[in-house]
Amino acid sequence: MMRRILFFFFLVPVLSFAQMSQKAKPKVKTATKAAVHPKPADGFVIRGEVQGFPEGTKVELLNGRTGETEITSEVKGNKFEFKGQMNKPDFKIILFNRQAPYITLFLDNSNVKIVGNKQTIDKATITGSQSHTDFEQFNTALEPYQSLFAENAAYDSASSTRAMALIDEFVTSHTSSYITPLAIMRYNQLADDPVRMEHLYNQLTPDIQSSPMGMYIAQQIAEAKKNGVGTVLPDFSQADTSGLMVSLSSLRGKYVLVDFWASWCGPCIAAMPASERMRNTFSKNNIVFIYLSADNNINAWKNACRQHGLAGYPYNYLVIDFSKSVFCKQWHIQSFPHYVLIDKNGKLININAPGPNGGLEALLNKTISQ
Repeated sequence: MMRRILFFFFLVPVLSFAQMSQKAKPKVKTATKAAVHPKPADGFVIRGEVQGFPEGTKVELLNGRTGETEITSEVKGNKFEFKGQMNKPDFKIILFNRQAPYITLFLDNSNVKIVGNKQTIDKATITGSQSHTDFEQFNTALEPYQSLFAENAAYDSASSTRAMALIDEFVTSHTSSYITPLAIMRYNQLADDPVRMEHLYNQLTPDIQSSPMGMYIAQQIAEAKKNGVGTVLPDFSQADTSGLMVSLSSLRGKYVLVDFWASWCGPCIAAMPASERMRNTFSKNNIVFIYLSADNNINAWKNACRQHGLAGYPYNYLVIDFSKSVFCKQWHIQSFPHYVLIDKNGKLININAPGPNGGLEALLNKTISQ
């Protein structure tokens, strides 16, 4: 789902260095000094000139999406080097001695030069990669609007409109850039408009459309068409914690936020404190939080409800055999946590709403302000 993917697609990939240092190290190849500079089409060469790192400091080139080490090198005479080949431009991380801060690079098959120092290595100067130049250009242009994408950011209609116009202009002027799919994702974070997202996607060149991020956008568009904004989702009827049967249609006249979770889902449990705070805050705005658990173990579900403030909550349901339910077959809910926002008439507002720890509050504020 988009909200899960964005954490590495935009600005800085999120990496857990503690986990990386403990996990089994993948097989890597050691960088060797190139005898001659290869042509960009043949591969990439990254040459770094860095100050402040001890001689022999380990340097790693990491996959920006998985965090796995792809190439290793070391600092010699304040310099390091990587060489290799890219199938498609992609995010990479350059990590020194397995410690933050680190360099974020959007790499293509180019001769890349990096100049920086240990104290501010995350702000190192990077030249030679057109993809990275596009990346920096986009980030610089969007910098005044970064607060719009912060967790639980307040909804700002005027700023959102200006940011969307800026992104729209970037997309139409960079249709052959591998950065542009990221811009489209940013746009949809603000607009939540699959129709406009498809319009922007159709402007991309075939090569960019077939890139991993381009194909991801195509998948999101296809999913949005199954349950598009404004459609009435299939009704359901479930027994709550007291045994009372309640249907979605019985809640017409109220906004409904459906939280799909399970006791065995770590991210679901981590979101519960923020979810409780929001349901208390927004209940005065006629928003009902519905909790639908995919647990097959009733005792595990009951224990989790007691531990996380859901015991006795009226809109709290257990869905046995979730894979056979209307939610899986017709709502197409297949992963957890998952959040769906529905309007007062039972029409879909967002089938992939952000979670309580990732922008839900801003979405709810935007919804009640319209």
